[in-house]
Amino acid sequence: MLDMKFIRENPELVKENIRKKFQDAKLPLVDEAIDLDARRRAAIAEADQLRSARNTLSKQVGVLMGQAKKDPAKLQEAEKVKAQVKADAQRLAELEKQETELEAELHQRLLVIPQIIDESVPLGPDDSHNVEVERFGEAKVPDFPIPYHTEIMESFDGVDLDAAGRVSGNGFYYLLGDIARLHEAVLAYGRDFMIGKGFTYCIPPFMIHGNVVEGVMSQTDMDGMMYKIEGEDLYLIGTSEHSMIGRFIDQIVPAEKLPQTLTSYSPCFRKEKGAHGIEERGVYRIHQFEKQEMIVVCRPEESKAWYEKLWRFSVELFRSLDIPVRQLECCSGDLADLKVKSCDIEAWSPRQQKYFEVCSCSNLGDAQARRLRIRYKDENGKTQLCHTLNNTCVAPPRMLIAFLENNLQADGTVLIPEVLRPYMGGMEKLVPKR
Repeated sequence: MLDMKFIRENPELVKENIRKKFQDAKLPLVDEAIDLDARRRAAIAEADQLRSARNTLSKQVGVLMGQAKKDPAKLQEAEKVKAQVKADAQRLAELEKQETELEAELHQRLLVIPQIIDESVPLGPDDSHNVEVERFGEAKVPDFPIPYHTEIMESFDGVDLDAAGRVSGNGFYYLLGDIARLHEAVLAYGRDFMIGKGFTYCIPPFMIHGNVVEGVMSQTDMDGMMYKIEGEDLYLIGTSEHSMIGRFIDQIVPAEKLPQTLTSYSPCFRKEKGAHGIEERGVYRIHQFEKQEMIVVCRPEESKAWYEKLWRFSVELFRSLDIPVRQLECCSGDLADLKVKSCDIEAWSPRQQKYFEVCSCSNLGDAQARRLRIRYKDENGKTQLCHTLNNTCVAPPRMLIAFLENNLQADGTVLIPEVLRPYMGGMEKLVPKR
């Protein structure tokens, strides 16, 4: 969400940014916002004049009524002034209503105009134009066939999709035995990994109010992701980022407490609308999963450095689990409207012989902070907007797919990397049940 003053002073820059994001249909919104803002400011100015005049006229009525005791002609003059006060009051009520309506219309336009993207973002209309930046670890293809991930899980009696379908429908699962334990081990390891980086562990609310939803994501993303609780102003979170950033709503964070570096656990609930390919069956794209997240709230001048740190934390974590990954820079057309810059960390799938997304790191600049009024006071005592960032730490079960494929052996066992063994009771490998 852009500052209206910035839009008013830089309309062509805002329009060019819209073109870079290949959203030309939104170009008229800039002029509409400027027009609404001009009318709103005119209404405010006229209303302020009327309020000022009301005080003067009210005093004038009092003086004239006092003079009317000696001079009856003053009474008629007082009535005229009273009539003017009444007319001004009616006009003021109209202006206040107009101001409220214009403010609401303007707000809706501002919610849709995208954030100014970083100049380093590659240009392109969709994710097919995302740019690979760097690879980490050797992407190997073993000399034995790798089964589909649910077949690997089934060999350990570790997943039951049929029962989940009967209970909840498609897009849900039961995890069992060693696979369920591995699921929790990965989350616990991710939690402790981030605590080791100096982050504070947090478990947030799993439901949030509508105004927080509006503050943390675009309307398009909300419609495609969020589940609403019927009859209540509550939504199930799609990621803990939503409630973690919401924690700071309407707050002035003490400057000495910045940056806020938090790692949060939560279940995540998503509609996952749209058609998906055959490789997104099983537990790849689901309505409910759990995730460990990274959140940073910082000063504006610090956000670029934190962006670099966050995605590198993901690389370090996945490499410690013997999973090859690559960093993929998201192009302009693939950026959500609130994002300044974003990249995906993709894990190697030896079965598919390609990479797939397991982490998403984003710098949102002041977009969320402006919507939610998250501020701090700088060294001069001036109130400034914070910047917010987020990144996936680990998100099983998708992360489990990469783990199982990359650690699967020819005999069907799955090796457990040394860093994960304390969370698995010292086990060095998983042995198939069948």
